Amino acid sequence: MSMRDAGREQFRHFLTIPTRWMDNDVYGHVNNVVYYSYFDTAVNQCLIEAGVLDIHQGEVVGFVVDSGCSYFSSISFPDKVHAGIRVAKLGNSSVRYEIALYRNDDPLPCAAGHFVHVYVERSSNRSSPIPAPVRSLLATLLTPAL
Repeated sequence: MSMRDAGREQFRHFLTIPTRWMDNDVYGHVNNVVYYSYFDTAVNQCLIEAGVLDIHQGEVVGFVVDSGCSYFSSISFPDKVHAGIRVAKLGNSSVRYEIALYRNDDPLPCAAGHFVHVYVERSSNRSSPIPAPVRSLLATLLTPAL
């Protein structure tokens, strides 16, 4: 089964993101680069709300090293985006998130993608094991491969 066919039940966490007037491009739909912003917002909001990411003082932080997106149908202002998040792979110092974006009440995603965080020590920029509190949260989002 591809991400195009991913129903909402395949995701463990959701964040609702309102589109903004400025998200639309001259063609009248949300511009492709904004989708990546939705991915980043959904994942980091989840981490911050769970209390495992301190964007200002954290000694270990995640850097995005890989990302991708497939587009299936358009989103336009004033749609609401429901971002489903799951963890597809949890390594020692990296995690692969898969995110599906659902428009309003649509049962199937209008876009889906992934990004990989590699955890590093902020002071040295060297790879670091995922901190235990982060790993515990990510384990709750881990979804077996379909």
